[in-house]
Amino acid sequence: MEKYSQYRDRASGIAPFFPVPTVSAGIYYPFHLFLFFIRLPFLLAAILTYFVFLQWLPIGSLGKKASLWLILGVPGIWWIDLQVDGVKKGSLAQQHRSRVPQPQSIIACSSTSPIDALYLAAIFDPIFTASYPSTRLVQPITLFQAALNAFSRPRSQPPTGACLVDLETLVRRHPNRVIAVFPECTTTNGRGILSLSPSLLTAPRTSKIFPINLRYTPPDITTPVPASYSNFLWNLTSQPTHCIRVRIAESLQNTSRPPVKDIKYSESVHDDTASSSDTLLGSEDAEGMDPAETIVLNKVAEALARLGRVKRVGLGVEDKIGFVNAWSKRRR
Repeated sequence: MEKYSQYRDRASGIAPFFPVPTVSAGIYYPFHLFLFFIRLPFLLAAILTYFVFLQWLPIGSLGKKASLWLILGVPGIWWIDLQVDGVKKGSLAQQHRSRVPQPQSIIACSSTSPIDALYLAAIFDPIFTASYPSTRLVQPITLFQAALNAFSRPRSQPPTGACLVDLETLVRRHPNRVIAVFPECTTTNGRGILSLSPSLLTAPRTSKIFPINLRYTPPDITTPVPASYSNFLWNLTSQPTHCIRVRIAESLQNTSRPPVKDIKYSESVHDDTASSSDTLLGSEDAEGMDPAETIVLNKVAEALARLGRVKRVGLGVEDKIGFVNAWSKRRR
């Protein structure tokens, strides 16, 4: 493992890209094998039924959320440990709704597993986006794409021809929806928080940004290595049960944006048609951030690290790309 030392954080020694080893089942292996063969067909059937049929039918938000909870329940994801900053356990229903994401809010979520997107969809039904370290714009994507991205190779730039938009425009287009952002731009094993994309800096000052950290027990259903479909399905369906530890921080605001003072938007700047990456990529990138913008990203990153009880690491997407290339050569 010495050749992978460059993909560890130099300060802490944390390696956020290594897959989490699965604990040996020992004498319980036949039972785990039984669970795998029983659950896998039902899980695949539930996934296909939802993404091929149900999501296109007028079953309403409750119907879609029930279907997503069924997908989560089949492999044994039954226990959700939810905690919100500033709210005592068991008293969330008595608190003001501003403690959790509401329409026009922005979720800044950690990225470790395809379960991240499924859980967020089952609770908040957000508009999902993909972020990249090379641009402040985001790419609106579907729930299926958000889950599939957890298995995809990391990208430092959007795909050619991708439709990109800033968060302020996205919030205005969908005033009744929450926006979900994965600012780390790629998955980790949950043991550290990567450098964040500058995409959060386009959030309007009036929108609340909620850092959310998701952790899993057992932690082997994280997918830091791309295309780990078989390992993920085995770890997901062969365990008797899984727990999601959900932590929601107090809301933050993008104080780097100027206060709203009767701003008038021209149609040429805020057109309803999304722009392509060919015209917008690089218009604003991670370089040249002023101190106020750096403070905003630091607050979000520190909140994610605190919620997950982990540390921030000095690694990012480019380091993940190098690790994946080295890991792929090892596996050949």
